[in-house]
Amino acid sequence: MPFQFRKLDIAGVILVEPQRFRDERGFFMETYKRSEFEANGIPGPFVQDNHAHSVRGVLRGLHYQKHPQAQGKLLQAVRGEVFDVAVDMRRGSPAYGQWVGVVLSAENGRMLYVPAGFAHGYCILSEQADLTYKATAEYAPELERGIVWSDPAIGIEWPVADPILSPKDQQLPLLADADNNFVFDADETIDLKGKTVLPGMINAHAHLYS
Repeated sequence: MPFQFRKLDIAGVILVEPQRFRDERGFFMETYKRSEFEANGIPGPFVQDNHAHSVRGVLRGLHYQKHPQAQGKLLQAVRGEVFDVAVDMRRGSPAYGQWVGVVLSAENGRMLYVPAGFAHGYCILSEQADLTYKATAEYAPELERGIVWSDPAIGIEWPVADPILSPKDQQLPLLADADNNFVFDADETIDLKGKTVLPGMINAHAHLYS
């Protein structure tokens, strides 16, 4: 199988590790295969691809789109290194307000799937970084919302103390004041059994693993 799929501590958030086939020329890897992704909890369909370039210390987020254009995102760093975070915003969820974070880099090749119902953000750990991602809904500026990166009620352990923020991101509200129409599906459960802890992973419950 060209991919390994690892469920993280909040149901629906999935870390994907592609297999790289290396030889003296370099490497080849698949980055998306609909049948395998759907079979492992990443349904799609993906309808828009995005590419963001940033420099060290930049923090983008925390962003989301409301229903009916809520977005699931499949993210990958194709240059440099980023710390990527998902925050559960589904009202009624046992994990509401909790977060998970992982390091994505061009070197490790990992991808993170963040489903609809979550806010997403990331900060740049390398001199420069390029993050690409697929989205399950097209960008709809009238439905774009966010929460402030430093909300103490969430308590994300960002690896930057004084990030570079856009004026818009500086003005985002706290989670408690956010415009949010996500509701937890009672059929979903928090997956704490059989969890895998990887180097560079940060987790919503114990927070830091090295």
